[in-house]
Amino acid sequence: MAVIIVLIIVSVVVAAGFLAAFLWAVRSGQYDDTVSPSVRMLFDEKKPKKNEKKTQT
Repeated sequence: MAVIIVLIIVSVVVAAGFLAAFLWAVRSGQYDDTVSPSVRMLFDEKKPKKNEKKTQT
């Protein structure tokens, strides 16, 4: 019976830790911009100009 009480206490502490981490992420602006990261990968690379030679190192 004591093991069940210990497991419940540990699970409540872990859940409170996850809740605190989530609230910290929301307050620090992690979820403010949800559109740009998904679109940014489409425009990362610049196409090389036709006149430029590629240099190899």
